[in-house]
Amino acid sequence: MSERVTVTTERPALLRPLLGAAIQNEAKLVAHGIKRTRDRLALFEKRFGISSEEFERRFDAGEIEETLDYIEWSMEIRALRLLQEQHQVLSEARVD
Repeated sequence: MSERVTVTTERPALLRPLLGAAIQNEAKLVAHGIKRTRDRLALFEKRFGISSEEFERRFDAGEIEETLDYIEWSMEIRALRLLQEQHQVLSEARVD
């Protein structure tokens, strides 16, 4: 479902390119955040010898105890999902 956001201005010809550039810039920042988060997840995976998917399944099922490291790992997984969702939204945005 597509929704429209309305921005009003006295100078739309000047605002359109600014909005487009701001969206592109934010998408680049979010993409960088995704890369950094994936790098951190890879460190956890290497350190503990399991994939993030397997860790999350076992952690959420209560098979792995809650330690500070595991809580941080779980938060990084959730952060990645949020960043990916934000990147998708930004990538799909169009300024008419």
